[in-house]
Amino acid sequence: MNSEKRPWGEFHVLDEQPGFKVKRITVNPGERSSLQSHQHRYEHWTVTAGTVTAVVGNRTETLTLAQSIDIPLGAKHRLENRTDMAATIIEVQFGDYFGEDDIIRHEDNYNRA
Repeated sequence: MNSEKRPWGEFHVLDEQPGFKVKRITVNPGERSSLQSHQHRYEHWTVTAGTVTAVVGNRTETLTLAQSIDIPLGAKHRLENRTDMAATIIEVQFGDYFGEDDIIRHEDNYNRA
């Protein structure tokens, strides 16, 4: 399936069917994704390795192995790895469209639009 490197880490699409998409996301030490939102999907993140800091709306939570968080449709969110070891999550997206062009970036360390 589809895999992509990003400045903060990488993701691998594990499955995609009508109504859902599953990704394995690795966030490199000291990196973070853009602060983003989506118009067509909501997400559920579960940590499978390491520790992540999840920012969802006004909440910031530190998550470790087997802990999870929901990201509502339209909520601003980001993943951060504030440790010195890679962190991995499984992301399940739910909705009617899963294209990468559904990412609205509100803030980005890597100057992506």
